Amino acid sequence: MILIWKWFIYLSMPCLFCFAFMQFVFLTLLNLISRSLTKKLILKMGEKVTMTQNPKFKYEDWGPTFMSWNFVKTILGHMWTNVGQEAFVGNNAPDSPVITLDGKITSIYNYLKDNRPLVLSFGSCTCPPFMYKLCEFKQLVKDFGDVADFLVVYIAEAHSTDGWVFANNVDITKHRNQEERLAAAQFLVKEDPLCPIVVDEMKDTTASKYGAIPERLYVLQAGKVVYKGKIGPRGYSPEEVRSFLEKMK
Repeated sequence: MILIWKWFIYLSMPCLFCFAFMQFVFLTLLNLISRSLTKKLILKMGEKVTMTQNPKFKYEDWGPTFMSWNFVKTILGHMWTNVGQEAFVGNNAPDSPVITLDGKITSIYNYLKDNRPLVLSFGSCTCPPFMYKLCEFKQLVKDFGDVADFLVVYIAEAHSTDGWVFANNVDITKHRNQEERLAAAQFLVKEDPLCPIVVDEMKDTTASKYGAIPERLYVLQAGKVVYKGKIGPRGYSPEEVRSFLEKMK
């Protein structure tokens, strides 16, 4: 079954990239014809990923970036990283390495306790949907902290200032070493997610094995993947995790 899932990933990635590239071409050409219609379509896309609900951002901060080469290059990079995913529902969860905020090497399994579910939240500070929904994740911690454990895994930035950048966003450049990634994680610490925060290695090992870039939610139990959320930003859904934990509870 794992082999089938991996082949599905390998085959679907080129299709997804072609879709993203054709979207880029279509919006770029449409923008030459009608900027108002282009804006309407991009805003419709933004509704599905909470961008239009986030009061911090206006259309001009993010909308035009979907017609930039940095968008295409970033999407390709995300897909390439996620090709290596090994986490599938019903199978063993990868015990991949992560770094604590004080620089010590640990692993995902060290946060599993007995038979308690462990909710993994992958994300970065420059990803607006992830940060916008952080309050919903924190509410999960409050409501289910008696029956489950929670862990935030800080990964590569989705919208670094030297990449696919959004205006009026957190100013973080692409991490060049582990020290920079640990320092950037302090932005997330300030948001106080009410649970431990760890950082992925510079090789993006954990993000790759969990197919987590740009963000994703998982639930592990007894070393198994029992819930695998869809890839973000659209698929990052604390509401789904809430429903899942309520059934377990």
